[in-house]
Amino acid sequence: QVQLVEYGGGLVQPGGSLRLSCAASGSRLTIYTMGWYRQTPGSQRELVATITNDGIPNYGDSVKGRFAISRDNAKKTVYLQMNSLKPDDTDVYYCNALIRRQMELNDYWGQGTQVTVSS
Repeated sequence: QVQLVEYGGGLVQPGGSLRLSCAASGSRLTIYTMGWYRQTPGSQRELVATITNDGIPNYGDSVKGRFAISRDNAKKTVYLQMNSLKPDDTDVYYCNALIRRQMELNDYWGQGTQVTVSS
């Protein structure tokens, strides 16, 4: 069984920083692109950032220059460093990963972690 577990959400003041992490669990996994998306209830899920298994990042326009994505393949973990946070960044953040286990290739999602930017 494959699971993605997120850590690091919370409340932060505007201009502050927060770091999210997401670890994949399960044996004999091949993990391809990992990433973060965010969603407000009633809205579409929005790309925040993705990173390929060889470390190439891609960012949504609204976070470029403020957020940085990274990963540790040995730990099966992806990170999102969020700086210069704005109230508009308030959302539920979801971890995503494309994972092959045995003969199956699937898209997995974490349970979501709340990020609130407010004074």
